[in-house]
Amino acid sequence: MAAIDMNKKDFLYAYMNKRNLAVLATIGPHNTPEAAVMEFGQTHKLELIFDTLNTSRKYANLKKNPKIAFVIGWEDGNTVQYEGIAMELQGTELAAYKKIMFAKNPAFAKWENLPDMTYFKVIPKWIRYSTMDQSSWEITFP
Repeated sequence: MAAIDMNKKDFLYAYMNKRNLAVLATIGPHNTPEAAVMEFGQTHKLELIFDTLNTSRKYANLKKNPKIAFVIGWEDGNTVQYEGIAMELQGTELAAYKKIMFAKNPAFAKWENLPDMTYFKVIPKWIRYSTMDQSSWEITFP
C-alpha cells in the first residue's frame, strides 16, 4: 500500500466511522451495474467490511467479479467515493473483522447467526473525498 498523508487517512477513517450506511455497486450479469444500500465497518487501513446473504444478487456478483465501488455519505454534498477488491472472509480473519464491524454497528450483530450470512472485506484501490466547499482530493492505492 502506498504511503499516504496521515492527516487524510485519519480524516477518511473518522468520516467513514460516523456513517453506518453506504451504497455498494457490483457488476451484475451481462456487465450490468447493481447497487444496494449496505451497513459497513472499516479498519484503520481503510478496508471496508460488510455482510450479505450468500443467496443475494451481490454475493453472486462478487463471486464472479470482486471489483466493487462504494459511496459513503452524501450529507451536505460530502462523499467518499471508494473502489476496491472484495474478498470473502473465513476463519480467524472472519472473527477479527466481525469484531471490528460489530464494535461500530452493534445492532447489525442480530444478523450474524443467519445460516446464509457471509462477510467480506474490501481492500481499497482508489479513494476520493469530495465536498462542495473545496477542491476534491484522492488517495490512490497500488
